[in-house]
Amino acid sequence: MQVTVVLKARPLVKGVRHGEVLSSQMPIAFLSGLDPVKGYVSDKAHDLYRIPVRGKILIFPHSIGSSVGAYILYMLKISGNAPAAIINENSDLVIVSGCAISGIPLVDKPDGGISQFMTGTILEVDGDRGEIHLTDI
Repeated sequence: MQVTVVLKARPLVKGVRHGEVLSSQMPIAFLSGLDPVKGYVSDKAHDLYRIPVRGKILIFPHSIGSSVGAYILYMLKISGNAPAAIINENSDLVIVSGCAISGIPLVDKPDGGISQFMTGTILEVDGDRGEIHLTDI
């Protein structure tokens, strides 16, 4: 029997994507801490260091640093290394604008917070409805 749990979140950028979770409790500095050509976190102090973000449901609290980070998200898209979707605790203008120009679905403020999402699990992000679907098979 398949059971689906639906969590509510604030919808910010439309689109529906599913994939494997890549989760961190650390913020991401897109300009200085993410390599858009190689498609991974390049900040040696980050817990996601050198882990590819391509096709993942990337979950982290918020971004830090320059507004140029929005362009880095766009460069991830152009290079084929973009995450499938993003879930934040609190999205900021850098993440919202970067996801909007890149067509990356984005939600934030999920019921229960972001700490409940474990790397490796599969879920669906619905940026149209502001929902996160977790399916237990």
